[in-house]
Amino acid sequence: MSVLPPADLPLTEAEAERAFGDMLDGKPSDDEIARFLSDLSDRGERAEEITGAARAMRDRLIPIEAPDNAIDVCGTGGDGHHTLNVSTAVSLVVAACGVPVAKHGNRAASSKAGAADTLEALGLDMDAAGRTAEKTLAEIGICFLFAKNHHPAMARIQPIRQQLGRRTIFNLMGPLSNPAKVRRQLIGIARPAYVPIYADAMARLGTERTFIVSGDEGLDELSLDEGNEVADVQGRQVLMRRVDASEAGLQHAPVEAIRGGDAAHNAKALEALLLGAPGPYRDAVLFNAAGALIVAGEVDNWVDGVDEAAEAIDKGLAKALLECWIAAAK
Repeated sequence: MSVLPPADLPLTEAEAERAFGDMLDGKPSDDEIARFLSDLSDRGERAEEITGAARAMRDRLIPIEAPDNAIDVCGTGGDGHHTLNVSTAVSLVVAACGVPVAKHGNRAASSKAGAADTLEALGLDMDAAGRTAEKTLAEIGICFLFAKNHHPAMARIQPIRQQLGRRTIFNLMGPLSNPAKVRRQLIGIARPAYVPIYADAMARLGTERTFIVSGDEGLDELSLDEGNEVADVQGRQVLMRRVDASEAGLQHAPVEAIRGGDAAHNAKALEALLLGAPGPYRDAVLFNAAGALIVAGEVDNWVDGVDEAAEAIDKGLAKALLECWIAAAK
């Protein structure tokens, strides 16, 4: 008899939490898990199911202590656009503005260079950064929380996901299960139509303020290209809005203008950005940093957010913070 309920029918939040708890605890067989995840993805995940799955993950993570005003800036990944590392650069810029950033992430899965890969190419010892995460967050205002270090229950699930070779609900789980238990976030997802569903889940889980964003072309961050779906989640309230680059005083640019490469390529671009190089990559970082600064309560609008983020770059504060991080993560 199967341990898991049939996933072709809607699950309540409690049913989803039990099902994902059983999966993370290793109770069902690999075949059962694979079938359940595929059926759920085929049907389309509901807010209640995302919420239940996130609660199960949160109950089993290894937490860290973090400042009350810490935020996270990340995307769900899997958008297929292979852009330069925007959220990584945003994390450095926002931390340089004085907002602690507990960045939750991993190495590349579907892209050529994930956050960890690019930071490593910049000279950050990623194993040491993981070990010293709580310390660097407290002392210099930034850390990297390796998913593998904080979600041991996922070790059972990861090979099944790789074998499936498709997007599942677990692609949505990372931003909802930050080990620092942040209450403010900028989360990019690769499916614009899922923004209100994901926002509903975030509201059920509880947040002080979170922006859920998705570019019209399926970018898992704020896009300079056309427009963006944005859900502003404050407590249980969700406000949907449209935002484009012009609202932040920035020029539109196609996604191809920020196309990335391997870790070395992306690290070189990020180094140039921190030295003040102009162009679409800088604008994309400024746009997303502005969103993060609004969420953090640092600024009230997009233009002020862009100005503060630009100042952190142009005064060398973001570059200096990276250098301090590299030195501290030993």
